[in-house]
Amino acid sequence: MSDNLDRVKGYLLDLDLTIVEENETEELIVVDDEDSGIKQLVIDCEPPIVVLEQLIGEVPTEPRDLFERLLQMNNTLVHGAFVLDETGGRIFFRDTLQLANLDLNELEGSIRALSLALAEYGAELLTYLSK
Repeated sequence: MSDNLDRVKGYLLDLDLTIVEENETEELIVVDDEDSGIKQLVIDCEPPIVVLEQLIGEVPTEPRDLFERLLQMNNTLVHGAFVLDETGGRIFFRDTLQLANLDLNELEGSIRALSLALAEYGAELLTYLSK
C-alpha cells in the first residue's frame, strides 16, 4: 500500500467512516457514513492531489433550471462543488485537496462539507432528479 493511501485510510478510520471498498492499485478507497448521508464516497489518491467524489444523481431529461441552481448552491459550499461528469449526464459532489500537506482536520472538513451540503440541499436536489 502506498504511503499516501495508507495515511488517508488511517484518517478515514479515525473519522469512523465505513470503508466499503479499497483498491491499492488505483489508490482509491470508497466509504460510507450513512448517518451523514454519505454513500459510496470515492477518495482517490492521485498525486499531487486527493480527489473526493460522490455521485449525486443522473441529470434529468429536462433539467429546467437545475444547472443554474447548482451554481447558486456552489456559492454557499464550504468546500468542494457540485459538478457534471465529462458527458454532462451525471452530477457529483467533488473536492480536491493537496496530498503533501493533507492532515486529518483538512480531510474531515471536506467530508463534513459534503454532509452539510447534502443536509442543506438534498431534498431540493431530489425534486430535480426525480423527474
